[in-house]
Amino acid sequence: MFGLSEFAIILVVVIAVLAARKLPELARSAGKSARILKAEARAAEEEPSPGGESRHPG
Repeated sequence: MFGLSEFAIILVVVIAVLAARKLPELARSAGKSARILKAEARAAEEEPSPGGESRHPG
């Protein structure tokens, strides 16, 4: 019968074959999410904190 390593290899191949159609869409979605996250992080850094204190020392 199959051992654990052979089963894992077969599983990876099957997932790769079935997911090949979705990979470009997933990559695009991940890229958009990363850009949104970076933009929000920059906006949060530039936003003045309540109370008039600066978030960055110096």
